[in-house]
Amino acid sequence: MNTFWVTLSASVIVVLLSIASLPLLNNNANYLKFADLRRSSSEVADLVVTNGTIYTSDDSLPFADSMAISNSRILRVGNYSSIKKLARTLTKELNLHGKIVVPGFIDSHVHFIPGGLQMARVELRGVNTKDLFVEKIRKAVANVKEGSWLLGGGWNNDIWGGDLPMASWIDSVTPHNPVWLARMDGHMGLANTLALTLAGISRNNENPNGGAIIRNNDGEPTGLLIDSAMKLVLPHIPEASVDERREALLRASSHALKRGVTTVVDFGRYFPGSSPEYPWDDFSDVYRWADLSGNMMTRICLFFPMETWSRLVDLMSKSGRVLSQWIYLGGVKAFADGSLGSNSAFFHEPYADDLNNYGLQVVDLDSLYNMTFSSDKSGLQVSIHAIGDRANDLILDMYASVASDKQIRDRRFRIEHAQHLAPGTVARFGEQSVVASVQPDHLLDDADSASKKLGCERAERGSYLFKSLLTKNAQLAFGSDWPVCDFWISSLYVSVSTRFPVNSFVMCFFCCLFQVADINPLKSIRTSMKRVPPGWEKAWIPSECLCLKDALNAYTISAAHACFLDKYVGSLSPGKYADFVVLSTNSWEDFATEVFADVEATYVGGFKAYSIRPEDKSE
Repeated sequence: MNTFWVTLSASVIVVLLSIASLPLLNNNANYLKFADLRRSSSEVADLVVTNGTIYTSDDSLPFADSMAISNSRILRVGNYSSIKKLARTLTKELNLHGKIVVPGFIDSHVHFIPGGLQMARVELRGVNTKDLFVEKIRKAVANVKEGSWLLGGGWNNDIWGGDLPMASWIDSVTPHNPVWLARMDGHMGLANTLALTLAGISRNNENPNGGAIIRNNDGEPTGLLIDSAMKLVLPHIPEASVDERREALLRASSHALKRGVTTVVDFGRYFPGSSPEYPWDDFSDVYRWADLSGNMMTRICLFFPMETWSRLVDLMSKSGRVLSQWIYLGGVKAFADGSLGSNSAFFHEPYADDLNNYGLQVVDLDSLYNMTFSSDKSGLQVSIHAIGDRANDLILDMYASVASDKQIRDRRFRIEHAQHLAPGTVARFGEQSVVASVQPDHLLDDADSASKKLGCERAERGSYLFKSLLTKNAQLAFGSDWPVCDFWISSLYVSVSTRFPVNSFVMCFFCCLFQVADINPLKSIRTSMKRVPPGWEKAWIPSECLCLKDALNAYTISAAHACFLDKYVGSLSPGKYADFVVLSTNSWEDFATEVFADVEATYVGGFKAYSIRPEDKSE
């Protein structure tokens, strides 16, 4: 009897518990549904980009017509049917109307603040009358604070009839600002009367050795100084102030965005003979300021002089490599040789126009090896300037030696420029996994001079071997070297500064006087594909022409890989920053053939940073 009731009671309890658990099971099912809903709602796009030809630079999905963006990053890339599922009421839509989109361009080699400083100079190239010369100065000085130097250059008196300019031309429009305007060849400059007074130049000065003070019939200086006589004025031009350098960063960033550049690798105010402190000053006074104050517009990867490698190691140990979404610490940079234009690039064979000259090895190799070894051992990326074939071989040898400790590590050694390579050297870039950081537009300037300086056969055998490098599995990264077109300018600075002290601001000014290079990826891409120098009817070394895909990758995913930023930028892939460029063309076939297009809009982190239409507002 007792056993019966115990069994019955137990059965009743089980039934009651089962009935009571039904709401819990239903609640759990509801919870699971809610969790699924919450999980799906987290994948809600802030912006969907539709109806375009999107080149992703991602081999897993090279093309798409739509993409979704959330919290500044790419959420999904694909066709519209898959992307529209991520849209909600507040999601904005960007209809491309068939236009081509590419990843934000990465310029792998710039001097960003010098470029911004150059943009504030008076540009006198092409001025063909005295009146236009004076008017240019009058307009420029209106934007300069009273007492500040007005700098500029590029004038050529030959195109307005030959009369040399004089201080009297511009004194009336520059009564409160000293002025220095260099001629296009850099061998002559014009100072106004206020600048002459500050420099202590009068009729009593004698001509210095190697130079001349041009005088009028009464013996008074006209304002023109030739060659070494420029040393009487140049030291009086002050270093760029912190405010001027900050303004230069903002100008440079705006200019880059107009060209579709969303990330730059900045080698700073560092040239042969300059102080290694200048890049560090710009880091603390300019880039840190811009980041903390919300003034950063482009992403910056900073390289520092190699002699300061230990300071960079200390900084990275405290802050890491990623300081913010805007600032990344890249590595260290050094120089191995000079340039072709100055006959100082280092070659195995002598120059054809200077048979006793093989170029210059501008640094002690043992010292360079020791700094490279220490930098690499500390985990820093190493980048070295090498233009001549012998300089490239020396650096490749050194990289191989440094890496021979059998410590397997992703080093991504870089050679900046890699313009002229000896037979067999091309394969070494791929075998040693060395990045060739090259500037396509430099070949437009070098095509004529290389044949004269190296001989036609030698020049065509080893100059700007873009296709060959890719064929041998090298990593190719494109850049501009803005604002310096040829490092012979740096050599000029060194030769000048050995005679008299010149600050870095003047050195940058010298470099910028001869500016030809500009941030312009679309132009550089066309150059790498066509290789037709000005005045030529056919390509220079046509076998080295690239296809559009390879050229685009060199400015996007390969450029990102070359500076360890490929986890963040370089392709339109889920998880990466939504940096992209809308082009003016809607035909991929025409673009791939003619490479003619303009930047219509530039987006950084999914927000419109530039538009060709001023009335457009940020998305």
